[in-house]
Amino acid sequence: MKACVAVAGVALALAACTTTRPLNPGAGAPRELPGGSAVRNPQASIVDAATAMLGQPYRYGGAAPGGFDCSGLVVYATGSAGIHLPRTALEQLHAGSPIPRSKLRAGDLVFMNLARKELHVGIAIDDNRFVHAPATGRRVRIDSLNASPYARAFLTARRIVADAPSASAIQSAPTALPAN
Repeated sequence: MKACVAVAGVALALAACTTTRPLNPGAGAPRELPGGSAVRNPQASIVDAATAMLGQPYRYGGAAPGGFDCSGLVVYATGSAGIHLPRTALEQLHAGSPIPRSKLRAGDLVFMNLARKELHVGIAIDDNRFVHAPATGRRVRIDSLNASPYARAFLTARRIVADAPSASAIQSAPTALPAN
């Protein structure tokens, strides 16, 4: 009996960020600029939603306020920006486009192989910090990618929001359609 309980405990610990649960669809509202025009900034929406959950407890299989596991926090935050990602960290590892760590920016996903987890995912706040739901008994928090154990455990990063056109490309776009 003790062996069965021990095996079940190890299986739960290893699967903490690889549970399968339905997506939490949510939709982010566009931000209003002075003058009444609305602009959608998905990267900011993702980071805002994730950091709004700071202090929430880790909960295995959690994907909503009240408790999150690492991939659940990602699904919740990206859902608030209208981006629907798969539920597990392993599935999220294949979303978007791979990027080098040197190109990391707010809203990108960061993946690590931590000693007590198969795979861990968080959301970049900038080129060094990320928000994540670390583990049982802990709370959603911000950590540095340069700190231990994250620096040595870093695996890859994925960009899930396509690059917006540059300001110069927008400014050089024609302002009127050519006459027929």
